[in-house]
Amino acid sequence: MPGRLRDDMIYHSLRAVLGAGGRLPLAIGRPVGGLLMRGALRLATRERGRMRHNLEIAFPELDSREHERLMRGCAGHFGSMLAEVAWLWRADAAGVEALVEIEGIEHIHDALEAGRGAILATGHLGNWELLNARLAVVGIPITLAVRELDDGRVNDIVTDLRRRFGSEVILRGVSAGRQLVRALVGGRGVGLLIDQDIPSIPGVFVPFFGRPAWTPSGAAMLALRTRCPMMPGFIHRRPDGSHKIKIDPPLQVPASGSLEDRVTELTAAATAAVEWQVRAWPEQWVWMHRRWRTRPQGEEGG
Repeated sequence: MPGRLRDDMIYHSLRAVLGAGGRLPLAIGRPVGGLLMRGALRLATRERGRMRHNLEIAFPELDSREHERLMRGCAGHFGSMLAEVAWLWRADAAGVEALVEIEGIEHIHDALEAGRGAILATGHLGNWELLNARLAVVGIPITLAVRELDDGRVNDIVTDLRRRFGSEVILRGVSAGRQLVRALVGGRGVGLLIDQDIPSIPGVFVPFFGRPAWTPSGAAMLALRTRCPMMPGFIHRRPDGSHKIKIDPPLQVPASGSLEDRVTELTAAATAAVEWQVRAWPEQWVWMHRRWRTRPQGEEGG
């Protein structure tokens, strides 16, 4: 499909989902979204292949039927997430607060009160858009560093959503580091996603499900250079449809070694927290992403 036609389809589909889906109660929107996404998965041959390949790496002890079950569960989760994102356009702060419980918020408050800012290392787990909204609703001044989407129209929609409850959004690029430092100095929390293979940004190889994975190292570098506490924090969907955010205590900062070694060690610790979360709720992670695409020199791509 030509790029422009594909972009137009995505943009208009998103507008339709946000317009119509946002008017549906979650009790209806989530199962409808799940049904649509499970149907789409059957047609998405490339994405199915990626998901199966990743699941074979992460869970080699499971048979093909269990991998298929996880793939269907993942599709259902993202259908529900799409319905929740549409709902967020019209939700008020009280609705977000009622939907999402927070545990461990004192770790962020303690860091901010100490005057050094706070770095939240998270990933594409659960409904990460609700994670952002809930932190803003509880009063955390949060700054997000995100990749600019290819279609400016879609990027504007997503950015407006992320700013809706007061979060600040900055784009990855040459000036992002300075902006993030400025946010920390200004007493803000910084949220960074660390669970994707993005060759164009600085990273290091650390273990993920027992295999080296190219992982963004900006969060660890920022924490070490600014002496700012860095803590893992994630959200997951519960069986009753509610969500829970859990913020862990700050990771221990490596005390010795070169800067490169300490960045790798801190990134590995944060990635271990991501892996724990994925193992606990495997249907709620982005298995269609080529997580092991970049390989150490001499290894074939994953």
